[in-house]
Amino acid sequence: MARDMVPVLKRCRSLDLDPIYLGIAKKSNKQSANTRKKMSEYGLQMREKQKAKFIYGVLEKQFRGYYAKAEKMAKKEGIPGENLLMLLELRLDNVMFRLGYGRTRKESRQIVRHKHVLVNGKAVDIPSYQVKVGDVIEIKEKYATMQRYKDILEVTDSRIVPEWLTADHEGLKGTVVARPKREQIDVPVEETYIVELYSK
Repeated sequence: MARDMVPVLKRCRSLDLDPIYLGIAKKSNKQSANTRKKMSEYGLQMREKQKAKFIYGVLEKQFRGYYAKAEKMAKKEGIPGENLLMLLELRLDNVMFRLGYGRTRKESRQIVRHKHVLVNGKAVDIPSYQVKVGDVIEIKEKYATMQRYKDILEVTDSRIVPEWLTADHEGLKGTVVARPKREQIDVPVEETYIVELYSK
């Protein structure tokens, strides 16, 4: 499986992205590369796409698939850019991160892969699994008492769970109560640039 091996802080610097959006509290003291030069329109479009891919941990082929689905959805509802971010937000690994059951999206992905997660009572180990409104996501009972989750909640306790989710931290479970709207998605991505890039 292909993996992005570039150090996280270095990548954040090149994309002019605050690591907090990845769940990382560290800051880089080095200057962002993008403050030193003016970018072309194509450069801006590419940067926004790379930013979205990096935040959600999605590779190029998968990202194209999400965009194609977002465009198809737009024939009936929404607009492509907002649909794209909604689809990325509804990934199981991202929902685990949003609920506070992973310090970072990377850790949330690992927890899903290690088969610690149930969706509607069934084990799901696919990080890209698309959750739907009404789905209940929880940590398996046999793992819920692990020290790991106590440590995670200690770090994520102050994290605000978005309005489209409800969380029961005692039971380590959450419910998808609505589809996320654009104003509820706090990622610093200009999705219109991504739409422009794929519209060429």
